[in-house]
Amino acid sequence: MLSVNNLSFYIGSRALYRQASLHIKPKDRIGLIGANGTGKSTLLRLITGEYTPNEGSIEKSGDCTIGFLSQDLLSYQTEDSILAVAMEAFERQNHLQHEMDLILAKMETEYSDDLVKKLGLLQEEFQMLDGYSLQAKAEEILEGLGFATSDLHRPLREFSGGWRMRVMLAKMLLMKPSLLMLDEPTNHLDLPSIEWLENYLRTYEGAIVVVSHDREFLDNVCNTIVEVAQQKLNYYPGNYSFYLEEKALRTEIQNNAFENQQQAIRQAERFIERFKAKASKARQVQSRIKALERLEKVEEVADEMARVHIRFTFDQQPGKVIVQMENISKAYGSHVILQNSSATIERGDKIALIGANGRGKSTLLRIIKGREPAEGKIQLGYNVQTAMYAQHQLEVLNLENTILEELKQAGTNKTEAELRNILGCFLFSGDDVFKKIKILSGGEKSRVALALTLISRSNFLLLDEPTNHLDMQSVNILTQALQQYEGSFVVVSHDRHFVSQIANKIWWIENHQIKEYPGTYDEFVYWQSQQQKQAAANIPQATKATPAKSNDKPKANNWSDAEREDVRKQLKKIQKQLEEIEHRIAAHEQRKKQLEEEMMLPAVYSNLAEMAKINAQYDALKAEIRKETELWERLALEIDVLEGKI
Repeated sequence: MLSVNNLSFYIGSRALYRQASLHIKPKDRIGLIGANGTGKSTLLRLITGEYTPNEGSIEKSGDCTIGFLSQDLLSYQTEDSILAVAMEAFERQNHLQHEMDLILAKMETEYSDDLVKKLGLLQEEFQMLDGYSLQAKAEEILEGLGFATSDLHRPLREFSGGWRMRVMLAKMLLMKPSLLMLDEPTNHLDLPSIEWLENYLRTYEGAIVVVSHDREFLDNVCNTIVEVAQQKLNYYPGNYSFYLEEKALRTEIQNNAFENQQQAIRQAERFIERFKAKASKARQVQSRIKALERLEKVEEVADEMARVHIRFTFDQQPGKVIVQMENISKAYGSHVILQNSSATIERGDKIALIGANGRGKSTLLRIIKGREPAEGKIQLGYNVQTAMYAQHQLEVLNLENTILEELKQAGTNKTEAELRNILGCFLFSGDDVFKKIKILSGGEKSRVALALTLISRSNFLLLDEPTNHLDMQSVNILTQALQQYEGSFVVVSHDRHFVSQIANKIWWIENHQIKEYPGTYDEFVYWQSQQQKQAAANIPQATKATPAKSNDKPKANNWSDAEREDVRKQLKKIQKQLEEIEHRIAAHEQRKKQLEEEMMLPAVYSNLAEMAKINAQYDALKAEIRKETELWERLALEIDVLEGKI
């Protein structure tokens, strides 16, 4: 359908691509990944023809149509309603509708057989093009992306950039191009809208190329990952999880090949140095010199999954209670956010605040910080020091400062060496620290603002969408930093993988109340699915989400003895399954340890074929352990639910 052949593209003297190739087939679901600045968005613009390659060609079949959702569309404004903008996707149908309207108006004063005949032909074509159901389709997609029915006839100009981007996305989806290219589509979507888009794209009739840093989204939508690295396009035939496993294996093999080659090079150089002055060895010396000149070098693999080691220090340790909120109410006119809601944040709480846009998540963070007035009582605990990160933090950075100067002025009393070490963790190394803030990209500014927040010596953090505009490597760094952070925090995020890695409690706002699930995001998702199943089957719920202030345990259901006995039998069966899984996991762990010992043997790591074989076994075993562990966790949760019933 579309081929990129031996593409080379330069920005000034810097090569983004050298002899790169890409082949897109119908029904492909391609996730395009890579660090910021490697050229992902540029590749999409090359495909659309907006940019021209320096070398190579881009060829597409005659019936290939392209739709491209770019971040540039954020600035688009018009007085037309969002429904009208979305329906601009139907160019031919809109033209037919306009013609029919003109004829109908004309027929009010001038009725003739010719007009009736012309109207009939227009109506026939309009019906063939499914024109009478197009508005319903547009409304369905807009509402799926989070718009209320009452919003559909509001002018586009009344909406923020993120909501305008959703309208552009709806228009693109309605156009149904044979190749749909989406540049960071989840940046401006809340969780329900992301899930809706995933379901829509799974059944999309054409091919898809999506640039995204949302790992869950890539896992759920894509069947191929194309990584932009070292000016090339590298294929991985699977979703993002497969890419991580395959990438690790390829990296291991390449690193071994690199080390082996370097050892051979060192031996050859030692031979040359030792015998270059001996006439009797001249032929062998020249042979080795020529061999080194002809040698195709194996490149050393850079560690893209940087490990972060930041030592967080607090001026003061807080008390047990970080924040106490009692009977908080907040409304904007008739739009109620919170009503007599109470919640408690305790020391060690790492809370993810999730849910649809418009529910008041960012408002709640500002209320906690004291930047937003609200009715009720908010009490910070003993020795609590708060820092907040939000997108507007980027606007208060001093544009004339260098990155290092900006951190020095934060008043942390850290030495320049300590600050440079921290900046290195946030991907600013060497002379990068002397770049002025004003020349940084949006993602780089976000990293600076996050670094400032995390080194602020605060023991309580409020983070509003911290992963927006970050690439995967930066998200990985932030994840590790928050895992190492010993204080408490509340994070607003729609990035499910990120939330699953850093939170030990889940909050959401429902019916104007702050609700809490006292567990991880994965446990919350499982609990939620069980609640839905129980509700669908009309089974009494064993556990309920409670207001965040409550520590009350759910009361046991008033069931009969026979019902309780059935539950006990089911509980016994699941406990037996749990024990069997524990034995299997223990055996797998023992075998994993044996393989790790084998990989350390010189005879193995110097043999690429044997190393690849053991690596494959090792990866398969890790996948099996992960699968068994997930099953163990599900069964453990089921046991908790069943024990609550008896």
